This record gives sequence, structure tokens and C-alpha cells, in this order.
Amino acid sequence: MTPNSPALRSGSAVSNFWIRYLALLREHSILKKYQHWHRQHVEQYLRAQGERKLATHTAEELNAYLERKSAIASLPDWQFRQITEALRILFCDLVKADWCDQVDWAHWTEGAWRLSQNHPTLARESGLTDAVSKLMFEAAPKRSLPKKFPELYRAVVTAIRVAGYAIRTEQTYLQWVERFIRFHDWRPADSLNSSDVDAFLEYLAVKRNVSDSTQNQALCAIVFLYGKVLKRDLGAFGEFARAKRPRQLPVVLSQVEVRALLQALNGRHALMAGLLYGTGMRLMECIRLRVLDIDFDYQQIIIRQGKGGKDRVAPLPQRLTDTICRHLETVHETFVKDTQDGHGEVFLPDALARKYPNAPREWRWQYLFPSSRISVDPRSGKMRRHHIHENGLQKAVKQASNAAGIQKKVGCHTPLLRHPPDRGGVRSPHGAGAVGSC
Repeated sequence: MTPNSPALRSGSAVSNFWIRYLALLREHSILKKYQHWHRQHVEQYLRAQGERKLATHTAEELNAYLERKSAIASLPDWQFRQITEALRILFCDLVKADWCDQVDWAHWTEGAWRLSQNHPTLARESGLTDAVSKLMFEAAPKRSLPKKFPELYRAVVTAIRVAGYAIRTEQTYLQWVERFIRFHDWRPADSLNSSDVDAFLEYLAVKRNVSDSTQNQALCAIVFLYGKVLKRDLGAFGEFARAKRPRQLPVVLSQVEVRALLQALNGRHALMAGLLYGTGMRLMECIRLRVLDIDFDYQQIIIRQGKGGKDRVAPLPQRLTDTICRHLETVHETFVKDTQDGHGEVFLPDALARKYPNAPREWRWQYLFPSSRISVDPRSGKMRRHHIHENGLQKAVKQASNAAGIQKKVGCHTPLLRHPPDRGGVRSPHGAGAVGSC
């Protein structure tokens, strides 16, 4: 911004403006080496707005600006979040604009995480196509299973996907297979036997001091490797040292703590946390919801491909109905704009896109919680707007827990957050009731 900027009018005002802004950056613990970039982001925004007076700016203009920035595919996620944070500090803390609560800052900040190649989304094929294999193997470190034993890696991935296991299970099994082979100095898996398995499991329990569940998880991965991939019978395992740890009591929140936690959230994160609390769904089940999964007539939410690949029905929380309706209106506006810009396509699982070629561009198949950025599909390479990254809600819940003064370790799967008290005889503040359609 120049000293003659209409936004500030005078040179002394410019100097005072930046002194106050930099002071706010320090209050927000922005490192000195990044403060220069925050200032540049603000200057760039003001130039884009014709350097008008800050008092004349509106929430609609700011949202439109962030929308334009989010469409730049080459803009890294961290830089987009930096831009959002710079503008949030400008308008909420310095200018104190009365429309700041009309901007869903969490959507722009935490919703900007784009999916990595190994993100646990349903966007994957049952096998490994050439394009997917190229992305997967190029991104792998040199000393890793894909680079050391590419054929074995392909075989394990294919076997897991043919068996229909969840992608979380796929990632976990691949990690344990790699750790097992690396423990034995990268010897080929078909040259190892049951005594080698015993040695690895005992190492985990004695040297690494892992829990019994972690040790059993490693055992399941190795059994899958030899039984389903290598087609070998390892025989009976030896008496390896089993890990033993006392079971920990679950973290349970009181109704007062849950209410304080939910009140400390805002925007889409408040809606998502309310759904977790009111329906008992898991984090990724909430993240992956689509428009057609919300059934207002039957007052229910259809949760598809849950744990074990099973579908189930959850009650639609009555108190969230109006919020969901307003949220759907916002998402629909984004969908219409994406369609006009040549995007608007969403991933469909289980080859539905081939069976119904037009379905990926239909409104009903869009994600209920789309990302704030259009990005390249980590596996197909197509430009799409995926669902948001789960990190955003996880961080928001943690921050809300601290803001509410809750001293317990709180997460999205904390028992009383996922399993509200109305399941135990006490009425939940988000209990289901009669609702109407939007």
C-alpha cells in the first residue's frame, strides 16, 4: 500500500496502520519471518479492491476474493491459509468490521487442506491403474517397500482392495509389512519364516513397549501378507513375549462440558460436531456425507460404507435441521459456480461413474462438506472439489476444548461426544425429533 492510498489517506496513517497490524501479528504469535508475507497479502487484497476505504468493504467482497484465490491450483495450501489468516487479523482484530461473523473463517482456513495421495478418502480404484501406480511409486521414499519390492507392494495393495478392506486398514497393513521386512534388513518376505515373525513381535513388545492391541495389529498384517498374498502357511507361532498394558478408562464428558464444547465452535465445524454428537457417527463418516444422504422426510441420515463397509441409518437431529438447510443453500451456490466454471464433478465410488456417466455432476451426489478449494484428485488426476480434510474438525474441536476450559483429553471420538447421553437414558440437547423438508 502506498502513502497516497485512498484506503488510509495520509502517510502518517499508513505508518500507524502497519505498526498496529504488525503488533497484532505478534499477539497472534506470527513469527517475524512470516510477518512480511502477511503484510504483502493485505496489500495485494487492497489493490484488488481498488484501495478503497476499509470501512466500505463487505463480507461478500471478501468471500469472493477468497473464492478467486482458492481456484488457483498452483497456490499451495499453506499459502492460501496464510492469506486467510492475514485478512482475518486485518478485519476482525484491526478494523473490527461488524460483518466478520458473516465470514466462515474456519471454512477458508481449515477447509483449504487438499487431499494427499494417501488420504483415506473413498476415491480409489479396486486395483492399481498405470496412472495411479506412477503417482504412488514416484512419491515413495527411496528406502521404502514400494521402491525395494515394487511387485510385492502391488500385490499387497491389490489383495487388500479386492478383499474390500477400508483404506485405513490398507495403510496400516502396508506400514507393518514394511516395518517387518525392514526389521530383517530388507530380506525378501518369502525367505522369512515363523521364527522371524516371533522375533519381530517380541521386539515390538520388549524393545518398543507397544500395547497388546498394536502387537496384534502387526500380527494380523503379517498373517494377511503370508496367507492372502504369498499363499504360504507359516505354521504355529512360537511363544513370543506378548505386550501387556492395563486398560485405560475412557474419557467421558459431562452434559455441561459437551454443551460448552459445542458452543465454543462456530460455522461448519459447529454443524459437524453437532452431527457427531447427535447421530453418533464417526469422523470420516461425517466428512464423507453427500447431499442425498440427508433425508428430511424420514428424519434420518444415511451413513454409507461405515465401519466394515456397512450402511446404517441415524436420526436427523431436530435442532440442526435449519442449520443444515442454510448450509445446503451455501453449498449449492458453490456447486452452481463450479459448474459454470467447468468443474462441478465429484468422485463416485464403486464404478458408479461408469454406470451413470452424468451422476458425478448431479447436485445430489455432491459432498455435504466440500473443501474450500478445487484440487487435483490424488489418484485420477481430475480437477474436483473433494470433501474437506478431517484435520480441520480435529483442530477445531481441540481449540474449542481449550476455549471451554475442559481439562480432559477431548477428540472427535471421545465417547460422550460420539455417543450422546440420550442413548443412556438422558435426553441429548441435539436429540432427533419431527422435522420438515427444506
